[in-house]
This record gives sequence, structure tokens and C-alpha cells, in this order.
Amino acid sequence: MAALSAIPNAHIYVDDDHSELRTRLGELHGLGKDNVIVGHGSNDVLLTLFATFVTPGDEVVLADPTFSLFPKDTLLFDAKPVRVPLRDGVHDLDAMLRAITPKTKLVVVCDPNNPTGTRVEPEAFARFTAALPPEIILVIDQAYREYMPAGSVDGADIVRLRPATLVTRTMSKLYGLAAVRFGYGFSDAELIGYMQRVRTPFNVSRPAAVAALAALDDSDFVARTLETNAAGKAYLEREFMRLGLRYFPSAANFIAVHVPVSATAAYDALLERGIVVRSGDGLGLPDHLRITIGTKRENKALIGALDELVAQWSAPQARRLA
Repeated sequence: MAALSAIPNAHIYVDDDHSELRTRLGELHGLGKDNVIVGHGSNDVLLTLFATFVTPGDEVVLADPTFSLFPKDTLLFDAKPVRVPLRDGVHDLDAMLRAITPKTKLVVVCDPNNPTGTRVEPEAFARFTAALPPEIILVIDQAYREYMPAGSVDGADIVRLRPATLVTRTMSKLYGLAAVRFGYGFSDAELIGYMQRVRTPFNVSRPAAVAALAALDDSDFVARTLETNAAGKAYLEREFMRLGLRYFPSAANFIAVHVPVSATAAYDALLERGIVVRSGDGLGLPDHLRITIGTKRENKALIGALDELVAQWSAPQARRLA
């Protein structure tokens, strides 16, 4: 409703400084307005970061697999992605430190990681940030941060300790504003200042800005969403265990689960039954499905389909054909 209220003034350019919104977002993390940059989704913020700091020949250290935008943007700016395999589905921070060279410009940590949903333990992250050379920009993508358990890494704490850090957040997940396209980042004011000089003008629409402000005040919606996600995750984890399907412990609103056939075959079988998931084959996670936690009805429909399919997939002839 808040976004609709902005439509009558759609012919008027929005205040591109977004002072009120940036102030509110800064307060949310104990920071000031000048520590915040807004964008057309967090993807836009990340693209601005790369455009500001990454030059041809630079290296970007990142996990493998992780959010596909990071290697994509790296290649877009003629830099080299240095891929460090996950360890048991989690960022291998020690290996990432070893991968740093004099050409390294950025190090990226997606926490929780996409597509595995796993998180980095705070103690390990503290050791990692202390060892990271101060001239390297650390990017912490926390698109799913609100779903993480208490005591997880808070990017704002890292920013206060380490100025060369950008944390990205989005309202596409918890706040349900994916189609509205609003995201933001926060960092040291000097780093944000450089990014503001490169940011595309008017990259956040008036409806998106109004909707984002209203969402910050909708605590009831946030509480219901978190409650629904927690209950759905507990249910799916129990059912996956019953079905003998291994999964990564998730700190997000999705679960990456191993299937006994190819991910594409499993995806197709569920799609035929009206259930849409993500195939790990396209995410760098073979033999896995990335399944978003849904409503109670949606979760039960998924398990009902898997009850039938897992029995079929486990048959010897199915394993030979997969």
C-alpha cells in the first residue's frame, strides 16, 4: 500500500539523496547516514562497488560455489575470480587468506552462503578479519542476515573494526519486496563517498523508497515471517532426515538438500508435480536442490512429492539411469 501511495507523484523526480531512508537504515545498524548507500537491489550496490574499485587485472577471492553475481561482476570488469572451494559447505576462510596475492582487490564472504545456506562461525570470522590485509576491501553479503540465529556474525560490527569493509543487505527476502527492487550497503563513510560518485543517479524509485521505509516499521510482518520460516525449516529438516536425504544446516530461508539422482532429474520430476525448486546443477552444487522454505501447505506438498520420488530414485534401475 505504501508503494501505491507514491504512484500519483510518479511524474516528479525522487530526491536522489534519500536522506530519511539512509538515516533510518544507518540507525538500524548503529551507523550514520553517510555510512549508507542505496540501490536498485543489493545487486546494484555490488555493481557500483566493482565499478568504483575493480580494474582490469585485479583479483577477487571468493568461495566456490557462492552467489553467481560475484564471479560475473569480476569478469565484467576484466578481473580474475579466484575460487576457493567450500569446506563441508562452509567458507574455508584459511584457504581464502592463502589465496590472497598482491593483485587481490576484493575478498567476498556470502554469509549465509548462497546456495548452501551455511554460515561462518563468529570466532572464525574474527580471526579471518584480523588477518586480512587492511588495504583489501572485504565484501560481506548478508542478504539473508535476518534469518540467522542469535550470536551470528553482524556485518556492522566488522565495519566498525575494519573500515575497508562493505556489507550488503536487501529487502527482497525477509521483507518480501523482491519485485520492488531495493537493497543497500553500509561501510566507512569515505568508502561510501567514493561509491556515491559512481552510483547511477536515481537508481532507487520513489515507490521503492516509500515501500522500504514502511517495511522498516512493519514489525508484525517481520515477526510472522521469521516464525513461519523457523517452523517450516524444522519441519523440512525432520522430513529430510526421515527420507534419508542429507542437507546443509541452513541459516537462511532455504535448504540445500542432496538427492540420489542428478539435480536436473530431481528438478524436472518436482516441476512435473507443480513444485518449483532450484537445481544445483546451475548453482555449482551438483546432486543438490536448493529449496526455499514455504508455507505449511507448500512444505507439505513438497514432502508428499518427495515421499513418492525418493522411493523411485532409490531403486537400483533409477540409480543406473540418473
